[in-house]
Amino acid sequence: MKLISSIFQSILSIVIVGILSYWLLGYNSAFEADQMCHSTLTNSNAINQNLGCDHDTETHQWILYEKNDNSQPAKVIKRFRYRFL
Repeated sequence: MKLISSIFQSILSIVIVGILSYWLLGYNSAFEADQMCHSTLTNSNAINQNLGCDHDTETHQWILYEKNDNSQPAKVIKRFRYRFL
């Protein structure tokens, strides 16, 4: 019984830490994440002209990516996650 209790407490602690990190590490709003993505895009534009920002509504984040001219997928440079709800 003591083993089950300690396993339950460990799982509960991991869940609580995950929820807290989600709420504390993201940007407060989509607007802030958008501004940071475009700011990074503007500051990096002198180095690489093939960068772009896009909003992913399913994962609630703005994505800074490198465009490819050929048929290969774009390379994700940085993600700017924001809090939802």
